[in-house]
Parts: sequence; structure tokens; C-alpha cells
Amino acid sequence: MKVPQLRKKSEIKSCHNVTWEDNYSWIHQKDILEVLKDKNKLNPEVKEYLEQENEYADYHLRDTKDLQKKLFDEIKGRIKLDDESLPYKDHTYEYWTKTTAKGNYSIKLRKKIDTQNIEEIWNGDKEKLKLKTEYFGVGDLEVSNNDKYLGYSLDLKGSEYYTIYVRDIKTNKIISKEIKETTGSILFSLDDKYIFYSKLDKNHRARKIYRHKIGDFDAEDKLIFEEKSEAFTVAITCSSDEKYYFINTSDHNSSEQYYFKSDELNPSPKLIIKREKGILYSVNSWGGKFYNHTNKNAEDFKIDICDNLENQDWKTFIQAKNEVLIGGLTFLKNWIIRGETSGALDKLFVRNISTNIEKELVFSDENVYVPGVNLIQRDRNTDEVYLGYSSPKTPSRVYKYNLLNKSKQLVKEQEIPSGHNKNDYIVERIEFKSHDGRMVPLTITRHKKTKIDGSANLLLYGYGSYGNSMSPSFSSTRLSLINRDIIWATAHIRGGMEKGMKWWKEGKLTNKKNTFEDYIYAAKYLIEKNYTSKGGIIGMGGSAGGLLMGAVVNQSPELFLGVIMAVPFVDSLTTNLDHSLPLTIGEFDEFGNAKDNKKHFDYIFSYAPYNNIKKMDYPHMFITTSLSDNRVLFDEPTKFTAKLRELKTDNNLLLFKTEMNAGHGGKSGRDGAIEEISIDYAFALKISKKN
Repeated sequence: MKVPQLRKKSEIKSCHNVTWEDNYSWIHQKDILEVLKDKNKLNPEVKEYLEQENEYADYHLRDTKDLQKKLFDEIKGRIKLDDESLPYKDHTYEYWTKTTAKGNYSIKLRKKIDTQNIEEIWNGDKEKLKLKTEYFGVGDLEVSNNDKYLGYSLDLKGSEYYTIYVRDIKTNKIISKEIKETTGSILFSLDDKYIFYSKLDKNHRARKIYRHKIGDFDAEDKLIFEEKSEAFTVAITCSSDEKYYFINTSDHNSSEQYYFKSDELNPSPKLIIKREKGILYSVNSWGGKFYNHTNKNAEDFKIDICDNLENQDWKTFIQAKNEVLIGGLTFLKNWIIRGETSGALDKLFVRNISTNIEKELVFSDENVYVPGVNLIQRDRNTDEVYLGYSSPKTPSRVYKYNLLNKSKQLVKEQEIPSGHNKNDYIVERIEFKSHDGRMVPLTITRHKKTKIDGSANLLLYGYGSYGNSMSPSFSSTRLSLINRDIIWATAHIRGGMEKGMKWWKEGKLTNKKNTFEDYIYAAKYLIEKNYTSKGGIIGMGGSAGGLLMGAVVNQSPELFLGVIMAVPFVDSLTTNLDHSLPLTIGEFDEFGNAKDNKKHFDYIFSYAPYNNIKKMDYPHMFITTSLSDNRVLFDEPTKFTAKLRELKTDNNLLLFKTEMNAGHGGKSGRDGAIEEISIDYAFALKISKKN
């Protein structure tokens, strides 16, 4: 089949007295955010090229159609399709969700406490059918405090512009105007007269908080708060004791918080602590005290406490620890639960408020696992919580745990209908030395039959941005590769916070290349220790993980058999120079400001994947994007693919697939998500010559 070719039109760009040629910049439309909302506005020539690339990818994956179907059935077969979540007790009702074998979306149910009459208040599949839409993204589902109203938000394009609706649960009728172009988050006021929400501006940034009076169809909503900085975005929450509303405004690096009492008729948010560059903080209230989770004079965070916000006198409650990330607090009447992360492993601690004694909660004998805690009920006068955990080989287990007498009852275990024996798998946690001597954690999961003699292929997953940590939790989908003799390794590289804030700082701005070096050294370590061989690694990452893939494949292509890149951030210099795009300004403290800072410009230019494609051999590559993605615009991977086609000197596969009705997270619905995973895995198995 003829290889698709995107028309070249040379444009000479310049910045800081540096010039470079960009042959494909013409595909970017000035009204790009409007294109994300309405694909009919897409340049017809670009649309034709995307369709040609889709046909080309389908043609070269045609021999995997049976394998894709087999993988789809396998992955779906490991999911208990007709499943229910654990119930959460409100004042009057128990609420929970369920999924069905035939449905793709969740159903929200409730029943009055101590009764048996179950009421369905939301059915995603019925709603999607009623709206006759291909893409169906649910942002939020919230029930009012009086249990009368359901607030929900929908994105029908994949562009993350959500419309909020408020419905009377009994009559099923819409009782307020549609609120368009929001983030999707909904917060009911405690008196149920209003909802609070955040509005998106023309650049898809949430910088305003509004209050909408329930029942109004025509009146203007009241502006409660407006953030003046284009780099900061806002959100509103309710305090744990329900006495205050907190407005949080932040970029990735600094934050500021405002508060007003929950019974204020005319809210006038008051500043808690003035923003300071590089300082993150988050205040909550409980038991007549205020708790501040902050990195002020504590790189890996601490928790301070004070009696009031009018005359603040903060004292240390939880001390900082070096390279141990101190997490937030969960409050009960007699208990405080908190988390810590160190060495890419999480821990939970519980404090008895009356004795002030704190102990670690240990409920698994595995060395590598992810613990979690959830509330059982809204009334916090209880000693019981849900405690859960999973590991790379152990499906999720949830216990009803009594913090007072330490009794536990298994109340939910993730069922794998097609069968699963955790003893068939081996999980290893090791650390390897990176280019500068830093020890980097690596989680390896393999089938016990897989030989460590260099013969196996290995999928190396990475992300390494925004302080996002990769937790070693259970994934039933990965078993389709692991069971076929492909080892799965997750590199906990710098740019995340697996080893504290320093781990993040060492992987951003002008330290960003540490992220790439850590990943490359992970690959070399795995080859050296015979988990695989040179040219036997399949790299995988999405979004900022796609930036990682693009950078490392330019730098060390010989290490890889193939690379899978989902919605990849690969034209990072162009995006960074365009301050009108949704995320750019808010990410100056993550990637830098190339337009206004020559040092940042030179550094980003030196690694930006699109700008560093070379005339050389590349491994097999499978690149996916979504037309309505507003976080990583589809033109980034489109340009990247076109330039690769122009310069690469090998005959390996280069496949590029665009979802024409999806957003940053891919297709909507359970089956849509499984289909995308099946295609990725089929590609990995095709190039590994396995089925």
C-alpha cells in the first residue's frame, strides 16, 4: 500500500537569533480550539491525510485482526462485567454504582438505609442512547445533600468542554439551565440552593468560580472568584467538617487558597496564605483546627496545624522527612489517617486522636503493593473504614477495617472471571544506577516460566512528568503480554515523585534530560541483567510519556524493537512557544518558557522530539492520537509522523492512527478502551513475532 505523504511547505521559524525549518507547521489552524469542538472545521487536506494514515495503519495491522479479537476477548474476560462497587452511606441513603455485561457505562443506584427498595438514578448507556452520540464522556455525578437532585456533566466531543445539568431525581426532569464550557466538576452547596462550578475561558483554562442558583433558567450566575494569572487554574471544594468552602488556585509549582464559611449568603472569599513561587499548600479544617499540607521549608511536605485562619499561628503536626513524600489527611472523629511515599512505595499511618499515638497500617505480606483508604459513610463518627490494596500480581482486595479493635473483614475482592493464579507471576523491585549515580526504582513483573537469559522481549513503561508517580498496582490487561513471555517493567524515573519532591525537581525544567537518561539507563540495565537483549525492548508511554518515548528513540534507537506512543507530546518546542494553547502558560515551571528565556529555549530545542528527528534507522513505531484532544493537539504527532517518514532510513513499521471521535483519554466506554489496548498489544506482539 502506498505510504501516506503529508505535503511539505517550508516555513523558517526563528527565536532568540536561532532559525530552523518546519515543513509541516502549515497544518496548525489558528482556530484550533474550535476544531476540537467541531471536526467539520478541520482543514480538508489534513483530514484526508489523517484518513490515509488510518487506512495505512489498518492495512499493516490486517494480519492482527484475529489477534486483536483474541486479545479483546481475553482482556474483557478478566473483567467481572456485572459488578458493583461498595456502598457509601449518606444521611438517608446508601449509594453505589454497578456495571452490566452488556453495558459500557456505569449505573448509579441507591436505597434508603435499612430498606431493600433499590432505585436507579443514572444509567450511562441509556443516556448515551438517548443523546445519539458516538463519544460520551461523563465528568461528574453528584447527588445533592438533601438527596433530591442529581448534578451531572457531559462531554460529547472528547474536547473536555463539559456541560452541566441538574435533574430532579423523582421526576427525572431538568430543573436548571444547561451550563456550558465548564471543567465538569460540580459542588452542591450544603443548603442545596446552589451549585458551584468552574468555567473554562477561550483558551480552555479554568480561571473563574461561579455560583448557580438551582431552578434558574435565565439569570446570570454569580461570579465568586476570578484568577487573574493565566498560568493558574481554579477549583472549589468543601472542608472535611463541612464548615468552609476552599477555593484552590495553582499551577504545577505554586498554589494559593481562599476560604469562606459554608453558611455565607454572599460569599466573599478570604486569602489564607499569599502565593509564593515554588510553594504548594492545601488547608483543610477538622475538629476546630486547621491543617496545612505544605512544602514551605519542607521539600517533601509536612503538615502544620493552627486554631484559626484570622490570626494564624502554624505549628508542626507532621514533620518533614528527607525523600519521603508526606501525603494528605483523612479525618474521622477519633482518628487521622495519612499516607507516605518513599522509594516508589506507599504506606498508610493511623493516629489515635485521644492518645496522639500513630502506627503504620500493614495488611499485606507482599514487598511491593499499593494500599488505599476510603470512607464507609458521610458521618465520620465511626471507627470503620475501607482499606484496600493490590500489587502487580494480586488483584484488588478491600477490607472493612475497625481502627479500634483492628478487626478486618474482606468485603470485596477483584474477581478475574477467566481465572488468575498470582503464584504464576514474579514481581521484583530493584534499583539501578543512572548516568549521574542516582539510584532509580524499577518494578518488574514476569511469568514464572519466562527465562532470564536475554531471549524474552520486554515492555518498558515510563512517564516521568508533573510529579506523577507510577504506582505498582494490579492491571489485568497486562497479563495478555506477560502470559506471552513479554516482561513488563515500569521505570520510576525522575519527573515523578516516587522519591519525593527532589525526584520531581531533578526531572523538570533544565533537568528534564534526567528523565530520558533514567529511562535509557533502565533499558541498558535490563539488557545487562539478561531480562531482554539489545533491540528487544518495546518502549511505551502516553502524553508526557510520549515526549519521553520521542526523546529516547531519537537518542538511542538501537535499544528498541519498537515504541508505542499514545497522544504524544512530541512537538514540545512549538507548543511551548505558543502561549495561547490551553496548557502552555501553566507549565512554564514544568518545562520552561522558551519564548522569553533563551536558556529554556536552547534546552527544549536540544531534546524536543520533532526537532531532533535524524536521518537514521528507527525501530517499529505505533503512534496514536485523538482529533478532539485539547491537551496534546493532534497536529503534534501528525507532524512527528510526517517528518519521520521523510527522514528515517529503515524499513520498519511506522503506523499512525487518529481517533476521529475521541479526546486525550481515547475512546469513551469500556469496550472502546479495551479495543485501544488490544490494538496496542497486537502491535507489540506482531513485532515480537508472538501471538
